[in-house]
Amino acid sequence: MKLLRYGDKGAERPGLWDGEVIRDLSDHIGDVTGATLDPGTLGMLAALDPASLPAVSGNPRIGPCVGNIGKLACVGLNYTDHAIETGNPIPDQPVLFGKAVSSVCGPNDDVEMPRGSTMLDWEVELAIVIGSHTKNVSEADAMDHVAGFAVFNDVSERDFQTKRGGQWMKGKSHDTFGPLGPWMVTKDEIADVNDLDMHLDVSGTRRQTGNTKTFIFKPAFVVHYISQYMSLQPGDVIPTGTPPGVGMGMSPQVFLKDGDVMELGISGLGQQKLRVVEQ
Repeated sequence: MKLLRYGDKGAERPGLWDGEVIRDLSDHIGDVTGATLDPGTLGMLAALDPASLPAVSGNPRIGPCVGNIGKLACVGLNYTDHAIETGNPIPDQPVLFGKAVSSVCGPNDDVEMPRGSTMLDWEVELAIVIGSHTKNVSEADAMDHVAGFAVFNDVSERDFQTKRGGQWMKGKSHDTFGPLGPWMVTKDEIADVNDLDMHLDVSGTRRQTGNTKTFIFKPAFVVHYISQYMSLQPGDVIPTGTPPGVGMGMSPQVFLKDGDVMELGISGLGQQKLRVVEQ
């Protein structure tokens, strides 16, 4: 299934993408959140005939595909070439950092350029969506706790991240720095999460081309690893890192400017289109 949320910001309704139109799920669930991502509820939704669900008319805004996210537990430097291009050592354990949940926005919303921003960057990423309480889970059992996957853009202000002291979080957490969606694809629809093509264009120029087969740490290990340090709750989201091609890694460096359009996607998980606007 491809589960989504549509409607105005703060008033999104649950929906299902049937391949042609959005189908409304409001008669069956209140929203797509941790409370509705458990295996039982997903099984109930999968048993529905999409044609029996009301079709949504018009062209509504698509919101972030998961609502009321408890935390964004992010993995950095998870592709060898990306670690090299940013001048960092290749990690021997996953690099973890937090990103404020208030950064999450829809897959086609405008991305704000913060006041004082000079190094606004892009990062196409696979996001893992947790479906059940996860603590000290083994790598072998980790995927049993995953509800599905989605496209994530880990928008980053590199000056804030690297030149202003402290942790990465301040360069990662501005409003709109976490476009998520268009939909969450349940894991049964993904034949091999470790072999998905990824791309990102900026204003018509290809900047990132990658594949999840070049992960340093694969999703099952990532869930296992994080669950040793914090419990993961249904609806938590884990962005898993980006392949090479970010603006920070170019020579000379290239960063986003007002009016730029980011178009990005992952095979089987959909596309995003985001315009950069000055705050």
